[in-house]
Amino acid sequence: MNAVLAQPVTETAQPAATAGGVRRVLQRTILPVDRDLDVLPLYVDAAQVVLGGAREDEGAPEAEPVESSPSPAQRPENILGRDRLRVDEGSRVSFGTYFNAFAASYWRMWTVVKSVELHVRISGPATVIVYRSTADGRSQRVASADRADQPDGDFTFELTLQPFGDGGWYWFDVVAGRKPVVVEEATWSAYVPESHAAVGTVTIGITTMNRVDFCLKLLDQLCDEASLPVLDEVVVIDQGSERIVEGELYPQVERQLAGRLRVLEQGNIGGSGGFARTQLETVRAGRSRYVLLLDDDIVCEPESVLRAVTFADLCRTPTIVGGHMFSLYARSRLHAFGEGVEKWRFWWGPIGRVRPEHDFATRNLRSTRALHRRLDVDYNGWFICLIPVEILSDIGLSMPFFIKWDDAEYGLRAADAGYPTVTMPGVAVWHVPWTDKNDALDWQAYFHQRNRTITALLHSPYPRGGRIVRESFNHQVKHLLAMQYSVAELRLTALEDVLAGPYRLHGDILTKLPQVRAARAGFDDAATTADPAAFPLVKRSKPPKRGRQPTEPRGNVGQLVTAAKGAIRQALPVRSLARRHPEARLAAMDARWWMLAQFDSAVVSTSDGTSASWYRRRPERFNDLLRRSIVVHQRLYREWDELAKTYRHALPDVASQEAWEKTFETAKTQT
Repeated sequence: MNAVLAQPVTETAQPAATAGGVRRVLQRTILPVDRDLDVLPLYVDAAQVVLGGAREDEGAPEAEPVESSPSPAQRPENILGRDRLRVDEGSRVSFGTYFNAFAASYWRMWTVVKSVELHVRISGPATVIVYRSTADGRSQRVASADRADQPDGDFTFELTLQPFGDGGWYWFDVVAGRKPVVVEEATWSAYVPESHAAVGTVTIGITTMNRVDFCLKLLDQLCDEASLPVLDEVVVIDQGSERIVEGELYPQVERQLAGRLRVLEQGNIGGSGGFARTQLETVRAGRSRYVLLLDDDIVCEPESVLRAVTFADLCRTPTIVGGHMFSLYARSRLHAFGEGVEKWRFWWGPIGRVRPEHDFATRNLRSTRALHRRLDVDYNGWFICLIPVEILSDIGLSMPFFIKWDDAEYGLRAADAGYPTVTMPGVAVWHVPWTDKNDALDWQAYFHQRNRTITALLHSPYPRGGRIVRESFNHQVKHLLAMQYSVAELRLTALEDVLAGPYRLHGDILTKLPQVRAARAGFDDAATTADPAAFPLVKRSKPPKRGRQPTEPRGNVGQLVTAAKGAIRQALPVRSLARRHPEARLAAMDARWWMLAQFDSAVVSTSDGTSASWYRRRPERFNDLLRRSIVVHQRLYREWDELAKTYRHALPDVASQEAWEKTFETAKTQT
């Protein structure tokens, strides 16, 4: 494949028409907004990493980790702007990175694009080399061009998408000779049919509650020159007591957004209530092709807005386009490459072979085989997710879940109606990772349990939901053995509410949170304190047998034996010393059910390390909760199939614009 000289490519909001179709810029090369070296590995890479011979699924190492010492390309002074990078004399840098490689297989699978044009403009004599990868991560050199004798160079490469059926990326490297050079700009573009020529516009929806400073900083990030042309409006649904319009930065972002910012205040009806309000407002306005949902506590790569809109514009069918989540605390670390729902268990989680918490600072894109296979997902989290208005009009708005599972349910509902979801590489935000919190052990346990069960009733393809009822009961027993009685109570209440049917969901979204919080009061595991001196010293009446601490049970048989021993202990009286002194002090990471089942009391840290609770074994509470749990799970199992029919029949009404309008009217009175 030959490289040829071409005129410089200038990105505009409107595509250029030619005899061969309409030309659209798909992606431009970008650099960090703030020259942050922690995120630079996501944009540019100077390490030369070669894949090992073994494949990842064979258990062998892929390659040596990326070199950690700073290279010339990692100097912040070499970042000359949003799209300009200086490459020092004799240096080589690669744009085969998360934000700047071109995810060819996604464009090949989902869009009308059949080939792309890479254009690179460089000041100074340089060589540009283009590479592609296969679905199993092998790199192949595609083309190169040398301008060693010219002070400036424009490089253009015509590249087909035909080989990318199952995975693979394109990227390019720049090599400087005896003088430093500057990469002035680089773009990936394509000629597309006139039917896909129109540039769609978007309404961004942000739900916030008492995160004024964080939300205003996010609004400031969205004031980006590249994305503003496709932005119709930013709608902020403020559900907190600390009003965003009173924030110090508010006048500035209001001025920058120049009439595009609208703040709507309503009572707290959760993330699903806030996002549904934005969805409804977007449909009502009738001017945007898309709504883009964003969490309020994120840092956004502004280019993600333009990329998501462009990709959605060129999809063959209306498609939900989501992005990835990086850690806000370790900013080169990817939470998950794709999310799915395991239908037999009906549980969400990462899919594919990409290990959770993949860190691009220690292993780059080019050295990680699993990142080159295209992942087809079931849903995308609503920390960043673009939904075509056409889909909203067809299948309805979010379910009134308050929080949890609203995004997964919507992705599954869309798929049932023939609308896919794509988690698009190069579209991303930074967010507090799920690994830094455990919201399944606080008041949110109710919503986890209720909404997961309802989603399974709506979308499980298996009779009686597959394994979900059995697994729910197993988890209930584990919480009881772990002395997490408040969690067990909330999970039990959640199932009782599921059995009450779908038409109470809208009413509950207005009242359930204070009820849930009141229900936790009086439970030991729900009472936390930040003062380490608030707890008595650890004392045990009997030391561990042979000095050995409990170990994790092996396999199903080991878990059954451990659970049986824990159940037998419930018939024994609580040791008197354990009533006055905890028998152990456990870090959150060590507080597993099989560990806690060995004690009559223990001090357990919260997952964020800020406080702790004193768990106490209470046999009478255990017996009551276990009895009620057996009854409820038996009923859920017996009635599952009929209950599923009821929920599926009610879904269009519950998720309708009319039902939500009534809820929003009531929520207005709560402000």
